[in-house]
Amino acid sequence: MKVPLSLSCVAYDRTRALFDGRVTVAGAELYPVAMSPEEAFHRNFRHQEFDVTELSMSSYMVQLAEGRCPYVGIPVFPSRLFRHSSIYIRSDRGIAGPEDLRGRTVGVPEYQMTVALWMRGILADQHGVQPSDIRWRSGGLEEAGRGNVVSLNLPAEVELRPLPEGETLSRALASGTIDALLSARAPSCFGRVPDVTRLFPDYRAAEEAYFRTTRIFPIMHLVGIRRSLVERFPWLPVNIFSAFEEAKRLCLIDNAKIGHLYTTLPWAVDELERTRALMGDDFWPYGAAANAHVLERMTHYAATQGLTSRRLAVEELFPNSVVDLAKV
Repeated sequence: MKVPLSLSCVAYDRTRALFDGRVTVAGAELYPVAMSPEEAFHRNFRHQEFDVTELSMSSYMVQLAEGRCPYVGIPVFPSRLFRHSSIYIRSDRGIAGPEDLRGRTVGVPEYQMTVALWMRGILADQHGVQPSDIRWRSGGLEEAGRGNVVSLNLPAEVELRPLPEGETLSRALASGTIDALLSARAPSCFGRVPDVTRLFPDYRAAEEAYFRTTRIFPIMHLVGIRRSLVERFPWLPVNIFSAFEEAKRLCLIDNAKIGHLYTTLPWAVDELERTRALMGDDFWPYGAAANAHVLERMTHYAATQGLTSRRLAVEELFPNSVVDLAKV
């Protein structure tokens, strides 16, 4: 009898074969449900509704370091993004560059969210701006009342306060209550309020330069499996890893076809070729070894920013079975 598995994640092109049935998990019957990352994180970190789920990498590390994560992570990274595009500023506050964020009030939906982890790390590494140099305000981007999905114990020198009741980050940026915003999603005021712009207007150039310097393609999300299921069926991590790998392989084959386009962009194949010229053929790798330098930076940032009480070893992030894979 196959093990029934519920799955919650975004129906990306690289996961779509799991949704349409072209790829299956050996020994399991998969029941996928498409949803936004925010919904998946809320429903699973708080309520553990699904057996397999897309998870925030930073929130996973916070819970793992405390020994209370209900999910076992595997090195499948369905979401990766360069995030220089994610800092929005008031152009009337004299913020000409990253260094000008010192002493400013900056909003963030959740302090521990992975986009914030990366950009705080990049601001510190490349521009000398430490998290304690900024006054942080948290809350919902468009809806008031959003809170952290995991509990935090931040260093005393970091100022983090919630927005006033009923306020949203987008309104706060539009009105000038905050000077800047760090957000995965563009706020609704962007493009509508003239004084709201990006810190890096040519963010692609900044992101490509960052990759050339660091060889890092930031990881945002990973895949987690309910811990109790892994204890009962220790073969699940490798089999689920293999299924996600196969789904990604099929996606890249489709995206390279120029006879008929699989994405609604006229030059998608040229874009794929440009990306490979910069980042290599396997520019979106899964697996612990292929991403060791990225994961090392993430565990370093999580510890130095006070998100985790100690620095996690990369070896702690995933079960050994999915790190030590068989080779032919």
